[in-house]
Amino acid sequence: MSHRFAPRILREYDIRGRAGVDLGPADAFAVGRGFATRVRRAGGRRVAVGRDGRLTSAMLEAALVEGLVAGGIDVVRIGLGPTPMLYYAEATLEVDGGIQVTGSHNPRDDNGFKLVLNHTPFFGDDIRGLARLAEAGDWETGTGSVASADVMDAYVDRLLAGHAGGAFRMAWDCGNGASGPVVQKLVDRLAGEHHLLFADVDGHFPNHHPDPTIEANLADLKRVVVEKSLHFGVAFDGDGDRIGVVDGAGRVVWGDELLAILAEPVLAAHPGAPIVADVKAGQPLFDRIRVLGGRPVMAQTGHSLMKTMMRETGAPIGGEMSGHIFFGEDFYGFDDAHYAAIQLMRAVQQKDTTLTALHDAMPQMVDVPELRLPIDPARKRGVVDSIRAALEAECAEMVTIDGVRVTTSDGWWLLRASNTEDVLTLRAEARTAAGLDRLLAAIDGHLRANGIER
Repeated sequence: MSHRFAPRILREYDIRGRAGVDLGPADAFAVGRGFATRVRRAGGRRVAVGRDGRLTSAMLEAALVEGLVAGGIDVVRIGLGPTPMLYYAEATLEVDGGIQVTGSHNPRDDNGFKLVLNHTPFFGDDIRGLARLAEAGDWETGTGSVASADVMDAYVDRLLAGHAGGAFRMAWDCGNGASGPVVQKLVDRLAGEHHLLFADVDGHFPNHHPDPTIEANLADLKRVVVEKSLHFGVAFDGDGDRIGVVDGAGRVVWGDELLAILAEPVLAAHPGAPIVADVKAGQPLFDRIRVLGGRPVMAQTGHSLMKTMMRETGAPIGGEMSGHIFFGEDFYGFDDAHYAAIQLMRAVQQKDTTLTALHDAMPQMVDVPELRLPIDPARKRGVVDSIRAALEAECAEMVTIDGVRVTTSDGWWLLRASNTEDVLTLRAEARTAAGLDRLLAAIDGHLRANGIER
């Protein structure tokens, strides 16, 4: 017995595709067989499995569990919940790995799998290795068992452990994603005034798409915060590992700005510590980390890559522009948007001010938060390589750990190939509007040279 995955679903740090098109129960079963093989050959036997609220997640989870059991794995099913809850289960239960069935922030009909083996991300060649095992039919066999564990209450207890973040007036937009039940339990225990938006789990996503990195998806949150004069609002993506934040004036606090706020109490407790931020983060964040006495570390974008860098550097906190915030210190090293919301309350309370005031005090830059340019997946890496070669010929000042990040006297710009979508992502930041225009003109020139119009 063997199986061949559609190549496009084998992403760099997870498996993700269009359900019913290039991802189905046979793929889920093969993921289970392959992961069971890796766990067994590493000396393990038990795996935790969770799922988000997408319309196809229950079906894919059933096939995944079937594959794991056929590979001789004992499965602990934790049921419907956000991805960080699966990470928590993998970190605290007596298991050797974990798999979350989730489409994350992708379009409604997408779905996939995020995997953890022995408390470390399972990505890159690990994922490609599952495909090799499947094509060869090189799978361990056995008869595993299936049990269930209700970990949500324990997870919420952990989110609130030691919390003394004050009484805030807040809005929480769950976007009909998997975070709803967890957020409901959280706000039931928090002091203050809390307004829940779209907390019922609904895989149709009837109100807006659950991706807080797209500002249009925060319209409802902004409206409630402003109309009710709340302190701030938070939003979550479909599986609860990305956070979006708006301040009391209804302005977006982007991921790098959020990390700048969260890093301050962390560096007060850990002077001189490394703080990891992805290549899309703005220069003011790296400058702020230095002012606070920390050591800024620029890393590749991607939740698995960021977690690996966190582990390698021993950083107590890290974050991405996309709203993934990672907590080492006394947490577990993974990205958790619910924990980020709790820690934001703590950080603002300790400053004895408002999030709006903290936001006002930040350097005023002119930027393009992120543009996504659709592209043939067969071309996206080649285009970035071509532009990198042209910049090298120009002796441009740049960082090439993930695409090209070019620094000029005006500011900086970034072009990289997304690992989760068939797009090129573009970002630019300048001190003035005229400087941003020059940065964008430079980007456009390189794109046109490769037959692409922005």
